[in-house]
Amino acid sequence: MGHAGGLRLTRRGRAVVLSLLIAATTTLGAVVVSTTGEAAAPVSDAPVAVVRPGDTLWRIAARELPGRDPWAAVAAIRELNGIDDYTVQPGQELRLPVMR
Repeated sequence: MGHAGGLRLTRRGRAVVLSLLIAATTTLGAVVVSTTGEAAAPVSDAPVAVVRPGDTLWRIAARELPGRDPWAAVAAIRELNGIDDYTVQPGQELRLPVMR
């Protein structure tokens, strides 16, 4: 009947499979590196806003990012600055998302 050992590859077949695996790994690595490089902009390039007395994230988003969806602006500010809630303190420096 049939062969129970599974798929058998010739030397050339193994070389082709190995080449494909190397190409796929290299391509995936390049995509991860380029995506990470684009997402991780240097801190110095990000505009900064200093929290004023009475400021909220909503007020800062409206003042510093006019015309942008306030929900998205607040979410981006929180993410960029590692803010878990919605609390900010006067004098605190907040990195702002770059408008594109």
